[in-house]
Amino acid sequence: MKKLFTGMVVAITFFGIVLLSLPTILHSVGLHPEYHGPNVTLPGKRALVITTSHSVLAAPGETEGDPTGVFGSEMTHPYYTFLDGGMDVDIASVAGGEIPIDPSSFYFMIKTPEDERYLNDPIAQAKVKNSMPIAEVDIEQYDIVFLSGGWGAAYDLAQSPVLAAKVSEAYYGSKEAVIGGVCHGVLGLVNARDRDGDLLIAGRLMTGVTDKQIQELGIDLTPKHPETELRKAGVIFESQTAFLDFFATHVTVDDEQRFVTGQNQNSGLEAAHTIMRILSERD
Repeated sequence: MKKLFTGMVVAITFFGIVLLSLPTILHSVGLHPEYHGPNVTLPGKRALVITTSHSVLAAPGETEGDPTGVFGSEMTHPYYTFLDGGMDVDIASVAGGEIPIDPSSFYFMIKTPEDERYLNDPIAQAKVKNSMPIAEVDIEQYDIVFLSGGWGAAYDLAQSPVLAAKVSEAYYGSKEAVIGGVCHGVLGLVNARDRDGDLLIAGRLMTGVTDKQIQELGIDLTPKHPETELRKAGVIFESQTAFLDFFATHVTVDDEQRFVTGQNQNSGLEAAHTIMRILSERD
């Protein structure tokens, strides 16, 4: 009996140690890498972070399913990168109002320091609770437009003609905004048009979450998949892979330096910093 009790204590202790080590283990194999590149400040510049308004992970047409929305770090990483760079940062969503955040993105083993900062930041939380509807945004006022991802984005970013028009307005606006997107957020770019009526992103180098990652996670019921939709739109699709693409990361910049895209949840920091560097080099 004593040996059994001792064995149980050892097993529970071992399990506890492994559980507490999970964040470090996942980080070491590629989840949410730190950014070690140059930092720039852009006081007086303005950034807009755009997210989904969709909150249910279900097959198209169905209303019952697990809660979803924007993936936490895909919103918090660009938001705080821009904010710490001295920018004024606003948050909008497809429908406006309270933005749904995928609860799984704040699980302790994958929660980032920026996520923790958000959870203790009443100003940022107020912006998320009262996000501007994209239809009411004067998008030409922004130097940076960034589209966050998460499973919810598969349901409404590519499907919004208003968002597509806003992307085109930002591109042709007087500020010549640098437009970014990460993971499923890039779906908000696929239907934007140029002045000739052609797809704005055709022929540009871009990335987004891979079909491989979607298959590996077993969540393929969503109506739009970024790699598939980007390829349909005529982009030159580029990505990195890993033993699981969930642990890969990649950031692309098009030849014109107007579009910066990140592959997945690991790419938001680098993508946001890259956008700021590009903007700073204009001045």
